Amino acid sequence: MPATVVVGTQWGDEGKGKLTDLLAGSMDMVVRYQGGHNAGHTVVVDGESFALQLVPSGVLYPHITPVIGNGVVVDPGVLLAELDVLSAKGVDVSRMLVSGNAHLIMPYHQELDRVTERFLGKNSLGTTRRGIGPAYADKATRVGLRVQDLSDAKIFRQKLEVALKEKNGVLAKVYNRLPLSADEICDRYLGEYAPRLAPMVGDAVTAVHQALESGRNVLLEGAQATFLDVDHGTYPFVTSSNPTAGGACTGTGVGPRAIGDVIGIAKAYVTRVGAGPFPTECLDDIGDLLVERGHEFGTNTGRRRRCGWFDAVMLRQAVRLNSLSEVALTKLDVLDAFDTVRVCVAYEAGGERLEHPLFHQSALHQATPVYEELPGWKTDLTAVTDVAEMPPAACSYIEFLADQIGVPIRLVGVGPGREQFVRFAA
Repeated sequence: MPATVVVGTQWGDEGKGKLTDLLAGSMDMVVRYQGGHNAGHTVVVDGESFALQLVPSGVLYPHITPVIGNGVVVDPGVLLAELDVLSAKGVDVSRMLVSGNAHLIMPYHQELDRVTERFLGKNSLGTTRRGIGPAYADKATRVGLRVQDLSDAKIFRQKLEVALKEKNGVLAKVYNRLPLSADEICDRYLGEYAPRLAPMVGDAVTAVHQALESGRNVLLEGAQATFLDVDHGTYPFVTSSNPTAGGACTGTGVGPRAIGDVIGIAKAYVTRVGAGPFPTECLDDIGDLLVERGHEFGTNTGRRRRCGWFDAVMLRQAVRLNSLSEVALTKLDVLDAFDTVRVCVAYEAGGERLEHPLFHQSALHQATPVYEELPGWKTDLTAVTDVAEMPPAACSYIEFLADQIGVPIRLVGVGPGREQFVRFAA
């Protein structure tokens, strides 16, 4: 049975948590394949909201095995706190599996993230300052500590002292910060975190392959989104890993031939957190209304999101980059209040009309969106459960988007709840 991949197609916050939770009902295993606790997923079940950061969204189903893959960077304190909150709410987290090859976020990663962003000033990247980028940087330069190192105190201490020698030098000499203590870090990571994590740590690659080989349904869940991908996003305003579907292979140890459907998820409009180009951004009352109606504030950070009209140019590129088989559209209900809705169908730059993103980012900053305007539906969609109940104008909007991006839209979200969605014919 091939695995299914869920990937964000915009700049994140598309509702991957809700979609993953919804799909997990027919899955046996959900595997998070990249990112860290900078990616917040909110799932609403029976009116109760669950804010997930590291734990895969399928954890809310008692039959699911939730897995944190090798491509994730893990803050063990955050993970354990999240599991404690879920347990207190009656969620069974006993099946949790954490790859021993996942890398650890260390206190110096977080400190470096904070001081670097302050140092950059107006040129800051808008990171969440949670140590994600520095942890991936250490992974790439082969000086990172991995989850499996927690099981060997001698190795952990040796690797930590090597890392701290460099990190404390940078913190003291460049940023005038006090050095971090190896003893304090060891006490916390080895004394507090390691004993609690030990029962969860294992060989995630083998577990995933055994599930696939036995015909079980496996869902691979990404964090962030296509245009935050370190290779294919709006660099340098990106994350430090590969949220695209290709990252699902490296982040779990699953080869491309083991992948079946790749489901992209997109909002019915576009949002972005932090700096970076945003051709369809609405810096007016429309943007404010989208923020208000969509409750567009970060799950983890509380930061207000930038908002704009749906960008079909982006989505066409996301279809290419991820080999999308279909798209799930979320938050259509947010557009209920508009008399008309706009869709960016092309960019104008240098006197040319372009239907795919500009290769050079300086040009992208100057691109002007070309819009098609469609009638709004002025109808509350939050109680709609069937296509037959959907206003014709809303159906036309969905059909127009599908035609623009070249793949079908089969699932449409009309509210935050698990049950608030409409299925369109395959």
